[in-house]
Amino acid sequence: ALQIKGMSRTFKFKKGTEYVTLQDPEPNLSPDMVMSYYSNFYPELTTASVHGPECEDDSVVYRFKTTIGTKG
Repeated sequence: ALQIKGMSRTFKFKKGTEYVTLQDPEPNLSPDMVMSYYSNFYPELTTASVHGPECEDDSVVYRFKTTIGTKG
């Protein structure tokens, strides 16, 4: 039988040379609201922007790209 299920969301951002993967705290939140939620734990997200979604494996991935430390 065919089974239909929604794709889960994950959120990623680069911290130094590593990528941090964050789980979806609440599926009803917009990606911007998720970024705001996680900015309490990762202050660099306060100046980030949301990019995506992209499909990877069985999930939808949004990337938070920070603007701190980048030049033109």
